[in-house]
Amino acid sequence: MTVCAIEPAAAHENGAGRAGCTITADGCYAARLALAGDSLFPERWTLDGPEPYAVPLPGNQPEEPGTEVQPLADGRVLIHRLVDGRHAFSLLYPTGPGTGELPLGTVDRPEEGTRLRLLPPAPDGRRAYALAAGRHSAAVWLVAGGGSGPERVAEVPGGCSGGVWLDREGRMLALDRESGGRTKSVVVDLGRGGEVSPLLQIAPGSDDRVLLADPDSGLLLIRSDAPSPGEARLGWGVLGSTLPVRFPECLRLPDRRVTPFAVQPGQMLTPEGCAVALHVERVDGAGWIGLWRPAERRVHHVPAPAGWLGGTGLWTADGVLRLPYSVGPVPCGVATLTMPGEERRPEDGFPDDATADEGAESPLPRGERYSAQLPTGKTEMTVHHLDSLADVPRPVPLQQAPLGRLVTN
Repeated sequence: MTVCAIEPAAAHENGAGRAGCTITADGCYAARLALAGDSLFPERWTLDGPEPYAVPLPGNQPEEPGTEVQPLADGRVLIHRLVDGRHAFSLLYPTGPGTGELPLGTVDRPEEGTRLRLLPPAPDGRRAYALAAGRHSAAVWLVAGGGSGPERVAEVPGGCSGGVWLDREGRMLALDRESGGRTKSVVVDLGRGGEVSPLLQIAPGSDDRVLLADPDSGLLLIRSDAPSPGEARLGWGVLGSTLPVRFPECLRLPDRRVTPFAVQPGQMLTPEGCAVALHVERVDGAGWIGLWRPAERRVHHVPAPAGWLGGTGLWTADGVLRLPYSVGPVPCGVATLTMPGEERRPEDGFPDDATADEGAESPLPRGERYSAQLPTGKTEMTVHHLDSLADVPRPVPLQQAPLGRLVTN
C-alpha cells in the first residue's frame, strides 16, 4: 500500500502535506500524538481487525510538540524525542495497564541549521529511518531494526528534503536535493552504502520533486515548475519510462493547494489506472478530498469525514480508500471511499451523494484518454534506470502495459 506519511510537527519543503498520523506500509497499524487536555501522548491504532481500536501509550510525562511517532509492523511504536540536546529513539509497547519502553540509542544533535526527522515508514515495516538534513549535506540514519543502536547508512551531498520509497524492499530512497539554486530528485541506494544517482530531471532550470511513488506500477507523483515557470504544478510519470511527464489541467486548481497522499497499489501493468487520493486546500484552510486517476481528465471532489486526520490515508489493492478519523463519540474510526462509478462503502462523514463537482471536466472515451494527455512541447522526464542494479526489482514501464499502443513518444 502506498501512503504519504509526513512529520506532523513541521511543514516540509517538498510540498507533501502534514499528516495527522503515520500508517505502516501494510496498513495494519497507525500511530499519532493524541491530545488529552493540554498534554500530548503517543497512541497506537490497530487497523487490520473487524473494527479499529486505539491503545494509549503514555510515558511518565507528557510529550513535547516536536516529538515524532511511527508504528512498526509488529505493533511497537518508535518514538523520537529531543532529550538534553540529543535525539533519543525508543520503542513503545503496551504492558497491561502501563507502557513498556525499549531505548534504542541517541544521535548527537546536528550542527546549527540541520534538522533531523523521521522518514516515511519503510516498506518492510521492520526498520525505521531518519534524515538529518543540513545546508550542504544530508545523512540517512537507520534508527530502528539495525544491529545495535542508530547507524548512519548514507551521506548525500547537498541540501535534501522529502523522502519517498521506490521499492518494496526499502532499499531505494528518493530525496529532493538542492544544488546550484535548483532542486532535483535523486535516488539513494541504501543497499550500496548510499550510492546516489539522478532520478528526475525535467528541464535544466526547473525545480523537480517526487511526492509519492507506487512500487508496484512505477507511478510517480511529482511537483515541478517546468511547464509553467514560477508555478509549481502537480504531474505524473512512470518510473523506468522515457515518456514525457504529464501535467493534467484538472490538477491545476486556482487558489487551491493540491497534495497527493495515497496511491492505489497492486496495478502492476496499468499505472495510469491507479486511483490517487488528493488533499485539496483553500487559502483559508478549508479542505476536502479529491479522487483522480491518471487515465482520466477529471478530479472527483468529495467531503472529508468529520475529524479526519488530514493528509492521512491509504488505498487497498481493490480500490478502497481508508481514512482515519477521530471525533466526539468515535475517538478511533476509519471511513472508506471508492472512486465514483464503483461500489461504495459509505461510513460516517460521507453522504451518498458526495460526487464530483459539476464543473469537472468529463473523461475522454477509452480509446482517446492516453494520447490526448501527452504534452506537445519539450517538457520531458529523464528517469535514470540504474541499470547496474540488476538485482533490484524494476517497475513495469508504461509502454509495456496492455494499453501502451495508445501512447506515443
